[in-house]
Amino acid sequence: MHGDPMMWVAGVRALYLQALHPLAVRAVMQNSDFRRDAWGRLMRTANFVGTTTYGTTEAAELAGARVRRIHGMLSATDPATGRPYAIDAPELLLWVHCAEIDSYLHVLRRSGYPLTDAQADRYLAEHRVSARLVGLDPAGVPADRAEMAAYFAEVRPRLAAGADARAVDDFLLRPPTHPLLVPAREVLWRRVAQLAYASLPPYAHELYGRPAPAPAAVTRGLRVTGTLLRGIPARLRWQLPPKHILRAMARLGPGARPAPYKAGR
Repeated sequence: MHGDPMMWVAGVRALYLQALHPLAVRAVMQNSDFRRDAWGRLMRTANFVGTTTYGTTEAAELAGARVRRIHGMLSATDPATGRPYAIDAPELLLWVHCAEIDSYLHVLRRSGYPLTDAQADRYLAEHRVSARLVGLDPAGVPADRAEMAAYFAEVRPRLAAGADARAVDDFLLRPPTHPLLVPAREVLWRRVAQLAYASLPPYAHELYGRPAPAPAAVTRGLRVTGTLLRGIPARLRWQLPPKHILRAMARLGPGARPAPYKAGR
């Protein structure tokens, strides 16, 4: 799944969803320079996902230790109470994890990636390992689609689209770029951001206050985009940083090549 090009759309959806938790997004706003280093932040996230997916066990453990160490040194201020809080609080880590993994699964399946319900549940269960790496107790992390749905139903009353979430929304639609690249941003990036936003759950659209196209139209858009992106030769796509897939294939042999058709076996 993580070798599929629709992961980029899924990643933007995850950012939209994560921003709806007031404390989680406040932690990002106070501890991150994402406005001026958007590409760097995106690559650091891609590097972590790539390492935990395709790297060695040792590399994944080291990546997790680094994330835990950095998070353990940081704090933020609750915008409602003015009180400081640790950004590695289990509630916040769990929200970020679930918003991310749910987005990956939702976008890929909805865009036509071949995955059965049982395989989708297995995907969520396997990600309890990545949850452990960032500091969560795997026993408290949703292990299948039913548990994930129950989690989102439970956390829904605590979500809101405040000033921080709207700043993220504005940034994702119009990320700063070189003046010569503005036309490309408007033609290409804005479409990715709009498609990612459209794939959010209805309550997210309600909170952000912007309507989304009809669900059937969104699904068509995801499928068309997935078909077009999957038409790009895989090795060309895998040349993009951070090249984890190519390194894993070199280490494990050609039989390790990611291929969607294997999911149906």
